Amino acid sequence: MKRILLAGATGYLGSHILTELLDRGVEVIAVARTKTKITISHPLLTIVEAQLTNPESIEGIAANADAVISCVGITRQKDNLTYMDVDYQANQNLLDEALASGVEKFIYVSVLNGQKLRKLKICEAKEKFADSLKASGLDYTVVRPNGFFSDMGDFLKMAKGGKVYLFGDGNLKLNPIHGSDLAKACVDCLEKSENEVNIGGPELLTQNEIADVAFQAYGKKGKIIHLPNVIRKATILLLRLFTSQKTYGPFEFFLTTMAMDMSAPCYGIHKLLDHYKEIVRSEGASQRSFGRS
Repeated sequence: MKRILLAGATGYLGSHILTELLDRGVEVIAVARTKTKITISHPLLTIVEAQLTNPESIEGIAANADAVISCVGITRQKDNLTYMDVDYQANQNLLDEALASGVEKFIYVSVLNGQKLRKLKICEAKEKFADSLKASGLDYTVVRPNGFFSDMGDFLKMAKGGKVYLFGDGNLKLNPIHGSDLAKACVDCLEKSENEVNIGGPELLTQNEIADVAFQAYGKKGKIIHLPNVIRKATILLLRLFTSQKTYGPFEFFLTTMAMDMSAPCYGIHKLLDHYKEIVRSEGASQRSFGRS
């Protein structure tokens, strides 16, 4: 592939994919809502400022692209946009442009087990777009990663306080993946024929083991407290009843997947403990800097 249109380039995964593509000598057209959010300067990089939710603003955006990679999606809702506005419609607008421009392939990053989780607002939108992509006739790959390392921060925050709260017995497994490892896999898909790729990090861990890793990062022994699943279910129900989709969407997803086995094929080299230790070191450096100011 000579030229890739990358949508979602300013996010956690998108920034890693951008770096991976440039490191491989691939020409990139990076789409951003605000150009200044991409701080990389590179001779192979063109930055296009556009609003994917507005079809008129992206007209002809894929004209010079051989393939599209999209990791567009809402993590925390902003600007009153819904999951349907972004995870579905923005990607659909991009797909329409890809089809009109005759690109060769479209790679879309969704979520592991998204097909089983259509009842959740975030997955409903993602799967609606995945269905559209599959029906488009375009060569495609839907990449379904496990949780990102960046999603594992709640374990570390709890561990800092000495207690990690889990639902059930904590023995359900998952293998979160670092953005750099996932970026490599996504870029590899440009030259592969798989339509569906389930993927996770190299370590398959129970929730209890992730809590232990978080305690290790702080060099302390902590306590794991197991809560009954009825509390998790009640929390989801109350959030749905008394908060907006903007508030409950991320919690609904997190609390639901905490009661599922989220094992995926292992891939990559980055370990969760190293990621946690890096965050702890950063916290220490910030505190020392604050103390000197």
